[in-house]
Amino acid sequence: MLLLSRPSADSLRSCHGQDPQVRCYRSHFSDCMEMRASHAVVARHLDRHDDWFRRCAAPMQVEALDAQTYALTLGRFGNFGFEVEPTIALRLLPGHEGTYAIETVTQPDRDPALAALYDVDFQAGLTLNDDTHQGLPTTCVRWELDLSIWISLPKVITMLPEGLVQSSGDRLLRQIVRQISRRLTWKVQEDFHGSHGLVCPPRRRATF
Repeated sequence: MLLLSRPSADSLRSCHGQDPQVRCYRSHFSDCMEMRASHAVVARHLDRHDDWFRRCAAPMQVEALDAQTYALTLGRFGNFGFEVEPTIALRLLPGHEGTYAIETVTQPDRDPALAALYDVDFQAGLTLNDDTHQGLPTTCVRWELDLSIWISLPKVITMLPEGLVQSSGDRLLRQIVRQISRRLTWKVQEDFHGSHGLVCPPRRRATF
């Protein structure tokens, strides 16, 4: 059995503010998924993430590391022609009184060269709230995500104006997360309703 832990403080992120080549990009996101079923039915489905997580995360590459943890390749992240393709390990914690959490954990056997290039902190929370739709039980799954990415940029990029490097990276991070979270939200909704023989709510515009 793999023993996975939270990332060590002795990592690339500890160099931020000291090494001019290390940049940190952060964003916060929140949204809601409407599930047209009771709180209990939705909770049971979320608890069985080994059945739906890899399916819904596609086409992102996903590898199960243990019963709770998955290695997920997010896609390419770039700034001024410099690109990385971050892979992170996410632990889906068991639900507790209608709340769920997803956190970053240390990847086993991670290439030291990649560890010196980027670091990711992914912290998500989900809360199940009872609602109704046309008189029938409905659950609103509200989620929040705090995402931080530290990248060691080539020295030539650090010669550009600080504000330009930071703002372009922040903008790109928001765009990537919008694309990933919007697609993942839709797929989770469609997968849940399809697997339970329910009519899926229409796709709604993201709030970010």
